[in-house]
Amino acid sequence: MTLAAAHADTGDTAWLLAATALVLLMTPGLALFYGGMVRTKSVLNMLMMSFVSIALVTVVWLAAGYSLAFGEDVGGGLIGGLEHAGMRGIGPTGVHGTVPTLLFATFQLTFAVITAALISGAVADRAKFSAWLVFVPVWALLVYVPVTHWVWGPGGWILDDLGALDFAGGLPVEITSGASGLALCLVLGPRLGFKKDAMRPHNLPMVILGAGLLWFGWFGFNAGSALGANGLAAAAFLNTLAAGCTGLLGWLFVEQRRDGHPTTLGAASGAVAGLVAVTPSCGAVSLLGALVVGLAAGVVCSYAVSWKFRLNYDDSLDVVGVHLVGGIIGTVLIGLFAEKAMTGGAEGLFYGGGLAPLGRQLLAVVAVGGYAFSVTYGLGRLIDRLLGFRASEEQEHTGLDLTVHAETAYDHGVLGHGAPVSSSVLSPAQKVKSQA
Repeated sequence: MTLAAAHADTGDTAWLLAATALVLLMTPGLALFYGGMVRTKSVLNMLMMSFVSIALVTVVWLAAGYSLAFGEDVGGGLIGGLEHAGMRGIGPTGVHGTVPTLLFATFQLTFAVITAALISGAVADRAKFSAWLVFVPVWALLVYVPVTHWVWGPGGWILDDLGALDFAGGLPVEITSGASGLALCLVLGPRLGFKKDAMRPHNLPMVILGAGLLWFGWFGFNAGSALGANGLAAAAFLNTLAAGCTGLLGWLFVEQRRDGHPTTLGAASGAVAGLVAVTPSCGAVSLLGALVVGLAAGVVCSYAVSWKFRLNYDDSLDVVGVHLVGGIIGTVLIGLFAEKAMTGGAEGLFYGGGLAPLGRQLLAVVAVGGYAFSVTYGLGRLIDRLLGFRASEEQEHTGLDLTVHAETAYDHGVLGHGAPVSSSVLSPAQKVKSQA
């Protein structure tokens, strides 16, 4: 007797199609979020670093990344095979669970895209764009792809051997990007004028808009990870909303108590911190757990962003303070708040699971964070030696928009361009225009 061929569920497929589009929207949202936080002279460069990541990661993901991440394990839980390189053997009738395999691969692609783009915030204002074009695809293959296999791939050691939980990407997305951002901070060194010059966000409405688009897309990120239109997706959706709210309120509470002023930047940052922390836990904790996770992230991350001034690493847009720290909080708290009703079996310490789940989550955090940091640091050093990763002082002083892209976000000094522009960095056409 032959078994009937598997067929995709139309409801699950429709939901995941929408969720995939939502997650892709997060990268332009991140571009606006980051773009508003930098000074006027490097806005377009910041936008470009996110947008170009879409193209670069898509190419390497389709060529080999998907196969290495989700192909059958060939390395003792460390990496998948190349049986699906170039998406070979995956046609429109292939099914992953209840959704088309091609759709599942595309959904996972959008995760890889935004993870790479997140790192750019740590080195804003001073990274060579040409070096970034080399870094992103190599980093995706060396760091993101293996960690994704560990956590979600068939036979991955964190999933199968360790048994740590991560519903939507605390380990491969948040902790990986945060640890990698820290590594690149150390490779490139601080911006000119770090801790001396004011480096305030130039456009807070843009920051709020970017945060809103991120929050909107995050529903696809988290609820879409259920891979179906079901109750788990609904629970993850609500948990995502709740944690974003308590993260926002927690950050504002700290600002009011510490500084006497709740700020719009704090509101945006707090919401993102809560969303970061609930990413790994939204499918493992109850609504109460999500509220606590978001609040903890909002409070702790609001303090963590100031560590760079004490420890002297220039994390330009607080990737370490929000994504690394928030990802750690959300991943570790699964070990305390996981409930059987959500996980289908595993429980945290507060629900009778003992200390073992907490230990598993901590080990996963250390392993992923350590791997991402060390490989990224080595890759950054190599690119710096071969190509130079840091923009020149003149480029940084004048602004990367004009010196690298021959464009400015605001013509004729609107909102102020920053440093005076030397005619030596203008193209012949620009010189004629400036003299007209």
